[in-house]
Amino acid sequence: MKEKAAEFTKKHSEIWKFIKFAFTGASTSILEMAVYAVCYYWIFASLIETQVTDNALLKFLEIGSVGYMYSYFISAVIGYAAAFIMNRKLTFQADSNPVVSMILYIIMVVCTILFNTWFGSFLTTLVVDAGYDNFFLNMVIKLVVMTVPTIWTYPLQRFVIHRKKKQTGE
Repeated sequence: MKEKAAEFTKKHSEIWKFIKFAFTGASTSILEMAVYAVCYYWIFASLIETQVTDNALLKFLEIGSVGYMYSYFISAVIGYAAAFIMNRKLTFQADSNPVVSMILYIIMVVCTILFNTWFGSFLTTLVVDAGYDNFFLNMVIKLVVMTVPTIWTYPLQRFVIHRKKKQTGE
């Protein structure tokens, strides 16, 4: 059985990398969702009703609640930090320059967190304004918001951020 698994991972290395990436993503998503729930329902609960009124950009992006924004932002930062470490060490076993990888990752994550903060706040505002605010629906929205960036995060991490140096003789 062990030999078959080793043969599969060698023969289908890209599929295996994506499976590990998905597992890492699921693991860090659980962490991110837990942090989000704690932030949303306890830490920033008093700010859920506080509307963003003094920032034209946030108003333009339709980020309505300070509580939503903080909850999405903090949970995303923690989730992405854990994902960087796990993907670098476990998924891609990168040996490229860690400082360069971290800088590239931070650029990707800043863009992704800005997207997630906007998209999550936007969807949550729509749902709350429609009168459908509840824990389950809020967690579904968070899961959707966290999943969408896989479209760009996997290829960027696999081929740009967490590279392996070319081995001589290959």
